[in-house]
Amino acid sequence: MKFSRTILSDAALLITAYLAAYVVRLQFGAPSCGYPAAIISVISALIVQTGLLTLFGLNTSYRWRVFGRDLPRYATVFMLSAAFLLVMRILAPDYSWARPPYSVTLIDMVFAFVAIVGYRFLRERWNLDHSVFNLPRVAALESDCAYLRDKVVMITGAGGTIGGEIVRQVTKAGAKQVLMVERSENALYKIDLEVDAIPLMVDINEKTKMEAIFELYKPAIIFHAAAYKHVPMCEANVEEAKRNNTEATRELVKMSKAHGVEKFVFISTDKAVKPISVMGKTKREAEKYVLEAGYRVVRFGNVFGSSGSVIERWRNQIAKGEALTVTDKRMTRYFMSVEEAVALVITAGSLEPGCIYTLDMGKPFSILELAERLIREAGYRPYTDIPIVFTGIRAGEKLEEDLGVDSSEVLPTSKAKIFVTKPLRTRC
Repeated sequence: MKFSRTILSDAALLITAYLAAYVVRLQFGAPSCGYPAAIISVISALIVQTGLLTLFGLNTSYRWRVFGRDLPRYATVFMLSAAFLLVMRILAPDYSWARPPYSVTLIDMVFAFVAIVGYRFLRERWNLDHSVFNLPRVAALESDCAYLRDKVVMITGAGGTIGGEIVRQVTKAGAKQVLMVERSENALYKIDLEVDAIPLMVDINEKTKMEAIFELYKPAIIFHAAAYKHVPMCEANVEEAKRNNTEATRELVKMSKAHGVEKFVFISTDKAVKPISVMGKTKREAEKYVLEAGYRVVRFGNVFGSSGSVIERWRNQIAKGEALTVTDKRMTRYFMSVEEAVALVITAGSLEPGCIYTLDMGKPFSILELAERLIREAGYRPYTDIPIVFTGIRAGEKLEEDLGVDSSEVLPTSKAKIFVTKPLRTRC
């Protein structure tokens, strides 16, 4: 089915490219050979180009193959097709059905190459993440994000994968003003291009500057997403992890209470459940400060396609034709689309304060099976075309993450896919 869909989409693109070549060459004039002959020329070009794409096995290629070792094969296909059509033009008798014009053939070679390669790139950039996982893209219900309307909302870590999506959804929800706090200039620049918000290039550890932001803008709602998230990096830089993940959160909570912030939503992690890593422990400690202040904590696992994720590393390895590195064949992880995770985070912000909310992420994925599926989706065969090597589990890592939703201390809420840790007080 995927093969036939690719053939049809390729055919539409190739026909469009050929017609565009006619338009460019003839400057919107009628073809001298007549429209019937021009149509037959389009069909002959389509047959040749589609046949060569199939012959070279390029009907199921994906983004990293297009820009990896298969890119020359695409160029070869369209140069061969142009050569074949030019030979037909030379050998065919005058006014024959098989006389595509020289100039149109050469222009079409460029247009068709750009169309097919560009389509592969855009299609896989948008769809592959979700086709591999079958993850839904959702947004918070209007009623669940009503509390954001006409409010000044601050998002820390606004240039990150999660922070950036919070910015997008909060902006669409009708916030009066959105403050994007981010220390990375490049990350802040990228998200600033997408939305109408205030970019604030500030490190959350700079207390004086953060105080000035509170004084000037008076945020009513804060989503705190800024944090170090990579387990190995936190293991190698313990003090910095504590400073950024725990101490900065503590100070931000203090400022929020002092300035009368109505809602504070802390983005936590499944690694804070029975933590064994520095990253998990620093987030767990930060959770305590948030809860003591009567604010909300939201825990969840991995979001697919986040910057620096294992998926990004595997894509690069596939593009280079290298072996995929997997820590342990038994390892599993939870994954959720960033759109759904953020929609649920915003929804959790409408629930009672002083609680830990955990998102239902479904069943965990086998990391090994995921690696194999990504290889197949790229058009290769696991272990034959692309090897998989096992590097061993690293310090601070678990074979299985625990969301804690099976505990008797965790209860369902009125909102789908959101659980709440059983509180000491009953108001949650």
